Amino acid sequence: MSEPIEMEENELVSTAMQIILHAGDSRIKITEALEKAKQFDFENASKAMEEAEKAITLAHKSQTEIIQNEASGNTYQFSLLFAHAQDTLMTIQSELRMAKEMISILKLIDEKMK
Repeated sequence: MSEPIEMEENELVSTAMQIILHAGDSRIKITEALEKAKQFDFENASKAMEEAEKAITLAHKSQTEIIQNEASGNTYQFSLLFAHAQDTLMTIQSELRMAKEMISILKLIDEKMK
C-alpha cells in the first residue's frame, strides 16, 4: 500500500471517529433535553438542545471537510467506518429535528394546562 493512500485512510478513519463522537454527544444532549421537556423544564431543555446543536455542527463540519477534499480532486477508498459515521450523523440530525418538534408540542400542552 502506498503512503498517500495510507495517509488518506488514516484521515478518513480519524474523521469518521470525530463524526461518531460528536454525533453521539449530540444524541446524549437530545435525550437530556427531552427528559427536561417532559418535566416541563423548558429552560434547561433549551440549553441541552443548544449543546446538541453545537455537537452536531462539529460532526457536520468534519464530514464537510472530507466532501470538500473530494470535490477538490482528492479521492478516498470506500470506508465502511466512514459510511457508518455518515449514517450516524444523518440519523442523529433527524432525531434533533424530531426533538425540536416534540419539545414544541410539549410547550403547547404546558400552555394549555395553565
